[in-house]
Amino acid sequence: MQYNPLEIESKWQKQWDETQAFEPSSDFIQAKKYILSMFPYPSGRIHMGHVRNYTIGDAIARHHRKHGFNVLHPIGWDSFGMPAENAAIKHGVHPKKWTYENIDYMRKELASLGLSFSKKREFAASDVLYTKHEQRIFIEMFNKGLVYQKSATLNWCNTCQTVLANEQVEEGCCWRCDNPVEQRLLPGYYLKITQYAQELLDDCEKLKAGWPNQVLTMQENWIGRSEGLEFSFSLSAESKAKLAHQFESYKVFTTRPDTIYGVSYSALAPEHAIVKYLIEHKLLSEEKIAQIKKMQSVGARERAQAPKEGVSLEINVIHPLTGKNVPVWVANFVLIEYGGGAVMAVPAHDERDFEFANKYNLPIIQSIESSTPFDGTCATTEYGKLVNSAYFSGLASKEAQKAIIAHFEAQKMGTKVINYKLRDWGISRQRYWGAPIPMIHCPKCGLVPEKFENLPVALPEDVEIKGEGNPLDKHLTWKYTTCPCCGDNAIRETDTMDTFFQSSWYFLRYTTDPSLWHDVPFDKASANYWMNVDQYIGGIEHAILHLLYARFFTKVLRDLGYVNTDEPFANLLTQGMVLKDGSKMSKSKGNTVDPDAIIKTYGADTARLFILFAAPPQKELEWNDSAVEGAFRFLKRFAQKAENAFTCKEIPNINHATLSKESKYARKKVYEALKKSNEIFEGGYTFNTLIAACMEALNALSDQNDATVWSEGYFVLLNILEPIVPHVCWEMSETLFGCANFSPIAIKEEVFVEESMILAVTVNGKKRTEIEVETSISKEEALRLGKESVAKWLEGSELIKEIYVPNKLINLVVK
Repeated sequence: MQYNPLEIESKWQKQWDETQAFEPSSDFIQAKKYILSMFPYPSGRIHMGHVRNYTIGDAIARHHRKHGFNVLHPIGWDSFGMPAENAAIKHGVHPKKWTYENIDYMRKELASLGLSFSKKREFAASDVLYTKHEQRIFIEMFNKGLVYQKSATLNWCNTCQTVLANEQVEEGCCWRCDNPVEQRLLPGYYLKITQYAQELLDDCEKLKAGWPNQVLTMQENWIGRSEGLEFSFSLSAESKAKLAHQFESYKVFTTRPDTIYGVSYSALAPEHAIVKYLIEHKLLSEEKIAQIKKMQSVGARERAQAPKEGVSLEINVIHPLTGKNVPVWVANFVLIEYGGGAVMAVPAHDERDFEFANKYNLPIIQSIESSTPFDGTCATTEYGKLVNSAYFSGLASKEAQKAIIAHFEAQKMGTKVINYKLRDWGISRQRYWGAPIPMIHCPKCGLVPEKFENLPVALPEDVEIKGEGNPLDKHLTWKYTTCPCCGDNAIRETDTMDTFFQSSWYFLRYTTDPSLWHDVPFDKASANYWMNVDQYIGGIEHAILHLLYARFFTKVLRDLGYVNTDEPFANLLTQGMVLKDGSKMSKSKGNTVDPDAIIKTYGADTARLFILFAAPPQKELEWNDSAVEGAFRFLKRFAQKAENAFTCKEIPNINHATLSKESKYARKKVYEALKKSNEIFEGGYTFNTLIAACMEALNALSDQNDATVWSEGYFVLLNILEPIVPHVCWEMSETLFGCANFSPIAIKEEVFVEESMILAVTVNGKKRTEIEVETSISKEEALRLGKESVAKWLEGSELIKEIYVPNKLINLVVK
């Protein structure tokens, strides 16, 4: 058979479309599989990372489909976000136009790969109908008390008049205009993800069977549960007076109460209320105020990575156990979001505190004696026994922690608490291209949600994106509205939602027949049938936020009565990056590979075969032009060798015992590949090993000339390879067997019954030769043949021992 990939692929893609071959059934009695790759952003063109992600998902979906499962394998578009606005600024094109033109182009590119997506269930997150239901969910969360508004310190570019995400701040400057970024207190909307912190942490246990350990560890660390002591540092009398008695004390939290006698200073976040008071009332020198304001201008992420810096606030607090004065500093490593923005510093037993104390010549007091001797040159952070700790001295750290907490609670000085690093999720974005937050600011009624019947609150399209502020704030006919409660004049919220909001529930939308999309975000019965996602596929870069938010949303929607499931994704595969010349493909590095060009030159099946053969899915993949050509040569050879088979409707009956040695071996290799296929689709998805097994099978078939064995081999191999290279397999199946009929094939166990075996023959433990004998051979006959095969090494020697190890070797001992 001649291999013309473009002709074959065009033919079958057209047929799949016309027959709607990959639409899921509405028969909810049938066993199901929900296979989902992460929402793509419509950036303009697909890249090799897309090819890898969606080819992996497609292979899994096709495998389950041919095994009789009802398969949901959808695609959609994560289409809101900053890149569309950046394009509008750069090219003067409306974000909506740019986005939907990109979707049209990328849809065609993905279709050229022969991906078996449900075409009917495709949608974009920027579709007004999606926004309608998303806004309803937001309002229901608000009514349940899971949404609130507060002011927080954010990255603000005064030139662009916009809030910036941490990743948009480069060395303290705006990534777009390169002007300095300041920290500004701004109002925003927050989701109470912290209310679900413990459940999110506990349910990581449920995911251990199907999620990578690395991802679960990252989730657990991000949630960051810690138990410890919370107590108040009382300000000294002089410090209270300096602060005009506006502050009496402040709270701190520590996970190491056993080190409390080692406290030598306390540190506050630059945004702490006491620090602000000192600045506002000019109770510090101009130099110190300038230093603190510089700290405040740096985002939390950059501060965490920066060298430790601080300023003495010239006030003291009282140590709750010793009664001694403890100096108070402001430090760049203290975050306002965690533990109240204040810490007790124990430099002898905390590396961060030690670095700071060493820099500013602050006291370092040992309070723990551990296996690492303390010599004052570095912190010792291990547990040990308490020293210099009054009547707690001598206690082991764990015992002392309990005793010290009990003492604080008995004296009503503090309490045992559980803290989380996880912060509530801020979803407000001061930009145009996002889902509008459906809230109204009314002078009489305050902050109120829009009525459900008024949804969606759609974006106005008559805007001009210049990169200066939020266009919605300047669109007066859209911004000014009436209050849904009292009917008086009111102002519409001009913030839009973080795009993570859209990608936190899109997988539920897919579960429902599109005929219902207008009325409901998703149908509960459908969602309960399809959920959870059986296999989710995406990059490791989404291991924390996207996955955590999707888990949170699923639990919230469960509590709102939308679904019954607790977790969205039963199994997770995080595929590695595609590299070229040792680094991630990037336009800026000039090392990209155009998938369109590969498909036009070699065909989609070659692209699919290479991407699955080059490396296991979880590993990084190094691009290799010659390996792409090798994949094409294999498919060409695979198609051409089909001339050795004869056409038939089913696997031919073969009398295995009558076959030649070469034909028996070929059958064995074919069915080994089938076994490998069954194994890898149970988990792991090491397609490279499966493809290698198929290549070995084709080589073995080529070394024999029985047409019946050829036909059986092709019947099996086409079935195995269909999920990986579907176009050529459907074409060859139709040509050889009358139709493209892929269904489970039973293993022929007789092919694995060995009729002969190879025995190594050794003399005094040194291998001299090998002999092939029948598997039914007796010990006596095996030894006889073995001695004959090494007769020249036995001449002139006395044979003193004969050892026979069945199926392995014969050892002859001589002297």
